[in-house]
Amino acid sequence: MTTTAPIRQPCPPGACDCGRDPLLETPGADLRILFLTRAEEKRLVERLENLQSLQDLEHLQRRMFEQLGIRVDIAPGFNEVRTMRGIGIQIGELPGLCRKTRAAIPAAIRRAMERRPQIAYELLNANDLLRDA
Repeated sequence: MTTTAPIRQPCPPGACDCGRDPLLETPGADLRILFLTRAEEKRLVERLENLQSLQDLEHLQRRMFEQLGIRVDIAPGFNEVRTMRGIGIQIGELPGLCRKTRAAIPAAIRRAMERRPQIAYELLNANDLLRDA
């Protein structure tokens, strides 16, 4: 008896540009992203919102890439950072990644940084905050 892991249900037609169906039709395609169901997405966003440190964030970045193929790049913006919006959070293009998920992940990370500013400070220090001093 073999059971297959549940995959994400399709988005309503015209509501998303994730490319789920072409991904399923492509032989040999990386289908890991489709294992992120709506329930799993909620758990992921909740976990991202409750980050405790930069190490937690880096650990989750690695796990998202290993398990789902999602590459999240986080770095301070080119100009000075005055608010959490000055920190750039980029999600790599990935066929099958829903538009809402692509927006929810950076929003959850920003909420975590607003709740725990020391994460943002650690990130700024790790990226050479005092490079021009």
